[in-house]
Amino acid sequence: FYLTPPQVNSILKANEYSFKVPEFDGKNVSSVLGFDSNQLPANAPIEDRRSAATCLQTRGMLLGVFDGHAGCACAQAVSERLFYYIAVSLLPHETLLEIENAVESGRALLPILQWHKHPNDYFSKEASKLYFNSLRTYWQELIDLNSGETTDVKEALINAFKRLDNDISLEAQVGDPNSFLNYLVLRVAFSGATACVAHVDGVDLHIANTGDSRAMLGVQEEDGSWSALNLSYDHNAQNEHEVERVKMEHPKSEEKSLVKQDRLLGLLMPFRAFGDVKFKWSIELQKRVVESGPDQLNDNEYTKFIPPNYHTPPYLTAEPEVIYHRLRPQDKFLVLATDGLWETMHRQDVARIVGEYLTGVHHQQPIAVGGYKVTLGQMHGLLAERRARISSVFEDQNAATHLIRHAVGNNEFGTVDHERLSKMLSLPEELARMYRDDMTIIVVQFNSHVIGACQNEG
Repeated sequence: FYLTPPQVNSILKANEYSFKVPEFDGKNVSSVLGFDSNQLPANAPIEDRRSAATCLQTRGMLLGVFDGHAGCACAQAVSERLFYYIAVSLLPHETLLEIENAVESGRALLPILQWHKHPNDYFSKEASKLYFNSLRTYWQELIDLNSGETTDVKEALINAFKRLDNDISLEAQVGDPNSFLNYLVLRVAFSGATACVAHVDGVDLHIANTGDSRAMLGVQEEDGSWSALNLSYDHNAQNEHEVERVKMEHPKSEEKSLVKQDRLLGLLMPFRAFGDVKFKWSIELQKRVVESGPDQLNDNEYTKFIPPNYHTPPYLTAEPEVIYHRLRPQDKFLVLATDGLWETMHRQDVARIVGEYLTGVHHQQPIAVGGYKVTLGQMHGLLAERRARISSVFEDQNAATHLIRHAVGNNEFGTVDHERLSKMLSLPEELARMYRDDMTIIVVQFNSHVIGACQNEG
């Protein structure tokens, strides 16, 4: 089954989205020029989500990728809700009061976020009232807690992540008289999601990460070449600090059972996540909620079983690790992506492919063919392909699409092989998941002039 190039393109471009930051009085005051994003499903339906929004009452832009597991319900809820929690955490006391007074007196609310959404990015209308009430309770508490100090961005990010996760758990325990909503809040809580979120404000870049999606900066060196700077750490068994953290939080008697086959309690790959109440609630609470829940929940094998060696919950947290980076003129772009990308590509290749795509300048590395014995004919083919690649750069209008094309279609020489791309994209649903994961990518392009000017002022 062979896909033609136009068919390949229509699959790759189906979820493309681009946003250019509007210029302001001819002077672009934002450090962000714009962003490209895209998704390629492997699961049906896709379990990844993405979000982007401009904060209207504070400065800055929020962008995030969310990787769901055990279904897409939790990733969906987090993608709709987390940015509101972050924005509210960043608001000054007076603004919070204004918003609360508006709700009290039934006046129109100040808009907090301007969303940048693809038409496929779904929002659950049915749950909006419930979500709003939880958010309102949060800002009321922030008003009562008012310390008069301005909120630190790092603190705001941590508080927002933890609070949303707490609300997801609470909503599921309380339930809802409406049976549709009741089932929804339970599905959200019993499924899980990782999150990697960027907050960009002028030269201040914060990355808040929970789980194993990643943030990476593309840096242009003085000689024009590209390098990658990691701005997040994976929370999984490959991260020794993370394994240590988990062990520190539980008694020594559990040391052997905490991490098995590189998974938390032998089951979960990420060591931090939203939802996943199977790893957070006591056994009594799990049983009570499942027994009193709707029948669909009872029929679900996943909700019934209790993880093995489950003695001292919670084993899982949604608390993010926050990394701060002050942007420099050589920091040209940021890539946020779910692990579907990083499983297939090294960050150094990601930096080079996006860098060359954005600048249109290809650094012609000598053709490296590793330890392969290459005939003259094959060498000729490689050179022809390189020529074709330079002309084909213009077929993608979106940096995230360009990256997905490479992630799925690269051959051992690091060039896109159309035949391989065609094969990988024509795999039936039940096979696709064996070869690749859902992929969600956001590429944020920075404005070096604005960053340089900010630096000089600073």
